This record gives sequence, structure tokens and C-alpha cells, in this order.
Amino acid sequence: MQIDREREPSGRVPSEQIEPFPIPNRLPVFPLPNVVFFPKTYLPLHIFEPRYRQMVADATIGGQCIAMALLKEGWEHDYYGNPAIYPILCVGRIVSVQPLSDGRSNILLQGLERCDIHEEHFEKPYREATVRVKPKLSEEGLAADVRRALIEVLGRYLQTREDSTAWQGFFREEVSDEVLVNTLSIYLECTPLEKQFLLEADGLHQRARRLNDLIQFMLHDHHGAKGWE
Repeated sequence: MQIDREREPSGRVPSEQIEPFPIPNRLPVFPLPNVVFFPKTYLPLHIFEPRYRQMVADATIGGQCIAMALLKEGWEHDYYGNPAIYPILCVGRIVSVQPLSDGRSNILLQGLERCDIHEEHFEKPYREATVRVKPKLSEEGLAADVRRALIEVLGRYLQTREDSTAWQGFFREEVSDEVLVNTLSIYLECTPLEKQFLLEADGLHQRARRLNDLIQFMLHDHHGAKGWE
């Protein structure tokens, strides 16, 4: 199974200056059971299965894009086939490839856009899909009270963590709303299904509110576990 390399917040918020990049209509799909990707975030991956080595090689000389998809429950019975995936996913651009001596590689993806799967294709060793980029809503950012509420609940959540200093970069005013919400969505210790729920939100405002609710739930669960209630 392909797994992502360990990812932790480093206090460095990914760059917001992501230039528009053409997304092919048909592109490789990399399904995983535990990874949900978001636009304007970065995802390191270790590639070792032969079919996904071929996928990276083809994508590198082709459109340079890979769609990251979440596997649905029950994938274990057909992992080496084509188990079902969630139809809303995020497309990433390959920004670096580190080949290893035995044919494996480490790659870094830059999140571009959310997409819907229109049709899946299985002619190659790996899955491909025809995708449609999901249109963005007209909103440019979060309402001030929504961002303020998210920062406040995040601050309370970080009081329960030993690595709170590594998250301080998220509190900077110059961090855009989209980078703030999507980076928190990928780093927070939510379940894959919860992260898929965030990815499928209809716009940034809804994602921020869902994220706020999830953090509130995590706080409540933590307090209950500690016997603070």
C-alpha cells in the first residue's frame, strides 16, 4: 500500500502564490485509504508499488498532475484491483520527484483544485479518470467573525497539544482564508471520512464552519476523556 510520509505542521504556511496550472481532463488517480488532499496545500508521498511507479513516470512526462482520491470502506478486499473511491477529489501538480536507487521515489504534490469524477478508466496498470474542475463560489474569503471564531477555537484546541508552538504560523494575519482553512483541514487529526466531509463542503465558508464544528467536537471529546466535565 502507498502511504504518505509523516506530515507535521512546521510553523511554515505553504506559499499562497500558486500560479494557475492547466489541469488535464483525463489524469491518473492515486487512491489511498487514509489521505485527503486539499487545494493550496502540499503532500509528500513515498511511491513504491510498480503500478504507481509507472503512474509517476507517465505523469512526469505528461500533464504533471495526479488526482488524490479517498478509498471507500471495504477497499481491503480489492486493493490491487479498483475498489470504489469518493467522486470528489483534489488534483495535485508534481513539483518534485526524488528517484531512489531501487526504483522507488519520493514526490511532492502541490494542491491545485477540487474536481468531480465524470468517468473512470482502467486501461492502464493504474486508474485514470476524466474529471471536471468544481467551480468556485463568488466569495473571496471568510467573514471576519467566521475567521475569528475559527482562530479562537483553534487556540483552545492547541492548549491540549504539546506541539502548539509548531502551529503559530496559522495565526498570522497575512495567511489567506483559503490557505488557513485548507491547511488546517489537512493537518488536524481528523478521520479520513471527516476530512472528506471537509473537502466536499460547498465553498470556503461552509468548510470553515464544518472545521470549526469538528474542532469543537475534538475539544469536547478530549475534555470528556480527561474527566474535566
